[in-house]
Amino acid sequence: MANILVVDDEMGIRELLSEILSDEGHAIQLAENAQQAREARAAGAPDLVLLDIWMPDTDGVTLLKEWQRDGLLTMPVIMMSGHATIDTAVEATRIGALNFLEKPIALQKLLKAVQQGLTRAQETVRAPALAPRPVAAAQVEEAQNAGFNQPNPAAAISVRGGATVAGADNHMFNLSFDLPLREARDAFERMYFEHHLGREGGSMTRVAEKTGLERTHLYRKLKQLGVEPGKLAKKGA
Repeated sequence: MANILVVDDEMGIRELLSEILSDEGHAIQLAENAQQAREARAAGAPDLVLLDIWMPDTDGVTLLKEWQRDGLLTMPVIMMSGHATIDTAVEATRIGALNFLEKPIALQKLLKAVQQGLTRAQETVRAPALAPRPVAAAQVEEAQNAGFNQPNPAAAISVRGGATVAGADNHMFNLSFDLPLREARDAFERMYFEHHLGREGGSMTRVAEKTGLERTHLYRKLKQLGVEPGKLAKKGA
């Protein structure tokens, strides 16, 4: 079961999507405008968002830009519209939308897009279960497994408040354990990609191979996290 936020100013569309997705076993949140969507996102990131483009207060593309700008675009977003142009759909995808559905939405297209979005979301949160271990040892081993260079592991961690790990060129990254899980995951992913971009001299091809991601997914992920490959390429040069 996933938590899905449906944002649409038409009550009939909201109710229809809610009924279909509820029948599929998902928990549904409804928002009739951008402000309600902002409030729902502030309460916690859903697993997936279905976002209408044309709304009376703030359109969906503008809201998508806000979330991207503020680092809140951490979940897959599927845009919906019955009037949008190809340019609008392309712009939304460029900003970070995963997919675009044209109204009236065919049932199979809806379910397929939702499944693809949830699969993509799971790829970013999947992690192996670890048996309990002493905190310091666990942190050192996890940092080593992630591929960080640690010439002095004992000096590279802080047991209680967070962790500090050394990346490419011994650049130190700090991660607070007091962050909410999603924010901590985003922070770690930024460290992870910055490390590999620095090590590979900014080569997106080599980083894609190293991390096991498709180039398109990698570009979207870096944009989502606010990581700029060009700057890291210069540092690695």
